[in-house]
Amino acid sequence: MSNALTAAAAGFGTGLSLIVAIGAQNAFVLRQGIRRDAVLTVVGICALSDALLISLGVGGVGAVVVAWPGALRAVGLIGGAFLLCYGVLAARRVLKPGTGLRTEGEATGSRRRAVLTCLAMTWLNPHVYLDTVFLLGSLAADRGPLRWTFGLGAALASLCWFAALGFGARLLSRFLARPTAWRVLDGLVATTMIGLGVALIAGS
Repeated sequence: MSNALTAAAAGFGTGLSLIVAIGAQNAFVLRQGIRRDAVLTVVGICALSDALLISLGVGGVGAVVVAWPGALRAVGLIGGAFLLCYGVLAARRVLKPGTGLRTEGEATGSRRRAVLTCLAMTWLNPHVYLDTVFLLGSLAADRGPLRWTFGLGAALASLCWFAALGFGARLLSRFLARPTAWRVLDGLVATTMIGLGVALIAGS
């Protein structure tokens, strides 16, 4: 029992250390949380996607994917182009700011766009595969029969982080009541997305 808890704790800590970083996915979840726009849906997509990818890594799929390096390059190019487009849109909001928070009806209308964007942020980022499928998969393999317990801990870390980021972000709403504050936030989002997009394309 103690060995299982140790493996789960190790997976949780490792998963959290990989997730807690400034990136496209985290920036998107943060912005959705502050706007209170499809937060539960976005958090669910991110957590479930990570759980699936971690499961693939623990199951040894990473070794198979390595045989097709061209696939990751293609994902990098497509994902980089997507992040550049998203970054440009965020930059436009800096130049032409609007209201930060949306009404319930507007939030409902934007749910489909939020879902598609979240899926793209997650599945078109090759770094996600490197962290979850390859790195976590390799570390889990060292745990032998407890590798799935390690993976469960990593998946739980992902769920806790995205839930905290998405639902905790609303605490910043009162600080973002002014359009100027939203321009700063969108400026950070634009810089992050464009920087990551350029890096993905250059590294592909």
